[in-house]
Amino acid sequence: MKLAIIGCGRWGINHVRTAYGLFGEELAMVSDIDPAASEKVKKISGSIHFTTNPDEIISDHGINAVIVATPASTHHSIAMRLLVRGKNVLVEKPITLELPQARELIEIADEKNLKLMVGHVLLYHPAVLKLKELVGAGKIGKLQYVYSNRLNFGTVRTEENILWSFAPHDISIIQFLVGSNPEYVEARGASFLQSNIEDSTITYLSYPGNIHAHIFVSWLHPFKEQRLVVIGDKGMMVFEDSAPKDKLKFYPKSFNKTAQGTFEKSKISGLGFDGEFEVIGHDDKQPLVEEQCHFVKCVMEGRTPLTDGKHALEVLKILKRAERSLKKAKGGE
Repeated sequence: MKLAIIGCGRWGINHVRTAYGLFGEELAMVSDIDPAASEKVKKISGSIHFTTNPDEIISDHGINAVIVATPASTHHSIAMRLLVRGKNVLVEKPITLELPQARELIEIADEKNLKLMVGHVLLYHPAVLKLKELVGAGKIGKLQYVYSNRLNFGTVRTEENILWSFAPHDISIIQFLVGSNPEYVEARGASFLQSNIEDSTITYLSYPGNIHAHIFVSWLHPFKEQRLVVIGDKGMMVFEDSAPKDKLKFYPKSFNKTAQGTFEKSKISGLGFDGEFEVIGHDDKQPLVEEQCHFVKCVMEGRTPLTDGKHALEVLKILKRAERSLKKAKGGE
């Protein structure tokens, strides 16, 4: 195993720090086009070889796995060159900006029997994995509705809108939980700080089996909120990643239809209704650590990544449908 990382920006340097902590000297090389990034890398370890030329990584025959944490517009070109050179790739989300580009990466990875994994990091969060397990086990009954709020005050992007910046996390989780693709996608948004770059969007998704979802994302919010609510006919689960503790909770809330045709609140599992909930325990592990370990295991043991190219392609399809809906609502193409 010989690992390299391309991109040492805001998120990329987290990859460097995590990879060095996990794999030490197996992190062979790190690259960023900004020479100033070398100082950030040196603070992690002076033994990490840094270069401003990613071609050094691409052409190094000894490196067999690369993490790509560069701007989304470069994902296709960098990942393609790595795959052609026979290297396994973990590329940050979104996989690419265009569907044909994503399909091309998947095809070349399949042809060369390489691992192509995408950094939908929240699918490696122990709370999300536990949530998936409990939904599958019928803890909340039949899945009916999912809604997600991913809100913050900043960081404002200039190269992508809030939909592309925040919503991929939530789309990937909803796809993971529902296990099918939406029949209908509609999005609305508004631009305030920059023209044609939405600062806030709401995306509505309708799935087979009368399952529905909506995603509210914004970087114009007075406080940080990362909350996912999953509603079934027997109860509700709440994953609140921004909470300091007790991130996953079960609320035994549902309705029963009375003989008179009205609806009354019901109690489940001995818990009352108002304000009572069950804290759901889960492993205390860092999602980025779990993601990188999963990538390495997939490379070394021939496993199919949980967030492989095909999963990322479905997320990208939904993003593109939402983007078209945004443009249509604004009178665009």
